[in-house]
Amino acid sequence: MRNTLAVVPCVARKEFRSFFASPAAYLFLGGFLATNLFIFFWVETYFARNIADVRPLFQWMPILLIFLVAALTMRTWAEEHRGGTLENLLTAPVNPLGIVLGKFCAVMGLIVLALVLTLPLPLTAFVLGPLDWGPVLGGYVATLFLAGAYVAIGLYMSARTDNPIVALMLTSVVCGVLYLLGSSTLTRLFGYDMGKWLALIGTGSRFDSITRGVLDLRDLYYYVSIAGVFLCLNLFSLERLRWAGNPLTKRHLVWGWMVGLAMANFVAANFWLQPVSAARVDMTQGNIYSLSQATNHQLSLLREPLLIRGYFSDRTHPLLAPLVPRLKDLMEEYAIAGNGKVRVEMIDPTRDKNAEEEAASRFGVRPTPFQTADRYQAAVVNSYFDVVIAYGDQYEKLGFQDLIEVKFRGEEDVDVVLKNPEYAITRAIRKVAGAWQAGGNPFENMQDPVTLKAFISPDKRLPETLRALRNDLHELVEEYRTQANGKLIVQVEDPDSGNSDQAASLRQRYGIGPHIANLFNPQPFWFSLILEGNHETVPVPLPETLDKAGLERSLKAALQRLTPGVLKTIALVKPAPYGPHARRYTDLEKVLAENARLKETDLKEGMVPDDADLLLVLAPSNLDDRQVFAIDQFLMQGGSVIMATSPFDVRISNTILAQPHEAGLEDLLAHYGLSMDKSMVLDRYNAALPVPVERYVGGLTLREIRMLPYPHFPDLRGTEQLGDNPITSSLGQLTLNWASPITVDKEKNKDRHVIELLHSSPESWTSDDLDVMPNYRLYPQTGFAVTGTPSSHVLAVAIQGRLDSFFKGKKSPLLATTEAEAQEENPKGDQKGTQEDEESRPRITSIIDHSPGTSRLVLIASNAFASDTSIDLISQGLGTHYTKPLDFIQNAVDWSLEDRGLLALRGRTQLARTLYPLPQGGQRMWELGNYCFALFELLLIWLWRRWVTASDGKRYEQVLAEV
Repeated sequence: MRNTLAVVPCVARKEFRSFFASPAAYLFLGGFLATNLFIFFWVETYFARNIADVRPLFQWMPILLIFLVAALTMRTWAEEHRGGTLENLLTAPVNPLGIVLGKFCAVMGLIVLALVLTLPLPLTAFVLGPLDWGPVLGGYVATLFLAGAYVAIGLYMSARTDNPIVALMLTSVVCGVLYLLGSSTLTRLFGYDMGKWLALIGTGSRFDSITRGVLDLRDLYYYVSIAGVFLCLNLFSLERLRWAGNPLTKRHLVWGWMVGLAMANFVAANFWLQPVSAARVDMTQGNIYSLSQATNHQLSLLREPLLIRGYFSDRTHPLLAPLVPRLKDLMEEYAIAGNGKVRVEMIDPTRDKNAEEEAASRFGVRPTPFQTADRYQAAVVNSYFDVVIAYGDQYEKLGFQDLIEVKFRGEEDVDVVLKNPEYAITRAIRKVAGAWQAGGNPFENMQDPVTLKAFISPDKRLPETLRALRNDLHELVEEYRTQANGKLIVQVEDPDSGNSDQAASLRQRYGIGPHIANLFNPQPFWFSLILEGNHETVPVPLPETLDKAGLERSLKAALQRLTPGVLKTIALVKPAPYGPHARRYTDLEKVLAENARLKETDLKEGMVPDDADLLLVLAPSNLDDRQVFAIDQFLMQGGSVIMATSPFDVRISNTILAQPHEAGLEDLLAHYGLSMDKSMVLDRYNAALPVPVERYVGGLTLREIRMLPYPHFPDLRGTEQLGDNPITSSLGQLTLNWASPITVDKEKNKDRHVIELLHSSPESWTSDDLDVMPNYRLYPQTGFAVTGTPSSHVLAVAIQGRLDSFFKGKKSPLLATTEAEAQEENPKGDQKGTQEDEESRPRITSIIDHSPGTSRLVLIASNAFASDTSIDLISQGLGTHYTKPLDFIQNAVDWSLEDRGLLALRGRTQLARTLYPLPQGGQRMWELGNYCFALFELLLIWLWRRWVTASDGKRYEQVLAEV
């Protein structure tokens, strides 16, 4: 062994230098670099793809290495045969294993040098976008191990012949067959089970797994085993040459048995390692291929068995087929993490008629027709690609639209990847578990008891309807006490019966005060309910209907706000979806409905729905006092409000038109210490927009659509623009539309927690010009004139803390409206008739003076934010469905409800890391820079080898001189 280890570096050095003794090494390095650059920038169109990764570099590497390694290894032993030097090596007093390993290391050294020359490509991607270095490192590791396997094959084939061309062809065929065994081209011809085994044998499928950024011991050892088998064969072939012409002896048989045993062990270890799934390292940023802490926490909350069932058919679309094994592996991880609470099943409905009928009748799972084509025919395949999550009597279905992400680069050139399967599955688990729990016992998942404080006046002071409601409250409390098992504490007090300062204390502590039935019965009374628990205070609003069912809804909603894992309710205020230019939020409503209940409201009754946990106000217009009162009092009750509003409204038809906009919230926001300037923010760093451009050809004016930079769409990235907070930290990038700058009054918000969520870049400016169509003739770089001094502007902000009511000390708008309605109904001023009408329909109202410290308000200074039209515009520029605004709203909802289970998972898609915006000509400059640097690298290697040759010459001259 000592002799072998001493021989290896000597042989490797000699072989490595022999490569540079002829132009072979330079041709190899130059060809390798040129091919990779061509694939990276031309075949895979890196800049048009607009993703900050180096997948184009490694996507073709398994095929490229086949021919390059075959060309490198074809002469290693064949030339020894042809030149007659092989006999000298075999009769020399050195171990043949050292010679084999030396030649192996020499070829690997040249491949390592070639890979080092490709480092400018990932460095370029790092400079131009938020590159995740995990897949880059995985790609280089996978390339080295795959190259090692190919080199071992090439050495053996070269040892079998004295013709280098024959060796090249044999190496290419064997390596090509190993690659094709696991490729989707072959596996899709078989069923899933057979395809799975072929994928385990194929070199390409293992390579793809590592280049995702996941180092799995099983994948790495697979390449080691191939290299080991063919190095053993290489060594055995050399030994057989030494025996040529001699009769077989026992030693020869021992050699054969030892080589066979070594090869068998190399192969058998693959089967032994196959069940070992824990020996893997997820190197991706955020560990996107490993179950997160949020998922493990969600699984720990399960009280009943959970079923995750995958419906996958053997025959499916060729772009979906490679994704099925990854989904199945992920589902198996859920089973392991569930500790017996999660059951995972894989079903092919096309093989089981009963399973197909159950999938359709119970879960609504039906096949999707995909159009496919091969060399012989085009066909339509009815395929299953669905995952069902069932918990109790609740279930959620995930189709291929929920699980994959598609990026179009041309009419027939698309990338199809798994979107964010862990988020989709965990989100579905949260939804079904929350829906099942919401329909059951609200106290089951509570860790600590809650206290219901009822501040109620005696019956003689209550209106008649509230006397009945008090009895209903008593019945509900008794029912809840039975379910709570000691987790509900009830305290009933009359604030007017004791200390005279108690009412003032309640106003100071909770912001509540006595109620008034109506204008004609101004006698104040108390009927206020407060829930306290988990260090949080939740007021229970009186239902508008003043009946038992409404009170039960209010109590249940308040309890659910204190209960972890319960499905929440979002009250949604949005523009009416009518008219040719109506603003719609179809995508947003769809994603919000995945995690919560949606309840649309217009707030015209002056109240937010009883069971609402959060109020989402989108592009409000001319809100009246009642609607503003509803928003204000919802905050005073400890609720959370998210607003997307701006002083400008932009409409899109054949052109883009901006006009002033009045939301009716200006005074309310100013009272909270927030204001928006009547201008729009433009940024040099922006997203592209499909803009109609006129072009003159032969005296004719042609109108065409081009993707051009649009400063009204600021491209926000990094912690300086997105901030380091739970809402935006996982997004990585966000594009805003026609936003206005926000000013935060520091004096009014000094006692509150203020988070500036979004900032424009320091290269941004503001403009109050309503002409938002770019003019690239006058301003070729930006399309708009740059006015003022560029600086960063706040575009979204969140505040948390105690808020004073905008209506504190004022007359309630509900009472004022009641009086106006009464005057309309009784214009003659019949006091008696009016009073009788009002007593028949009492309107219980009071003003909560201030909120608890848990109230939260998120303000986004854009009317178009997260609307379907704005998302479609940005998606056209990126070539994929753009979902970052939807992720932002969902994160804001989770943060506002203190439900951070999915915040870390959202936005972790592979296609989310887009390149930074570049000025015109910037892409060409970076591409040409890579070409020039490649030539410079080759020049450096040539100079290095010249220096090595000169140093060797001087050393040889010195040795000869001494002789």
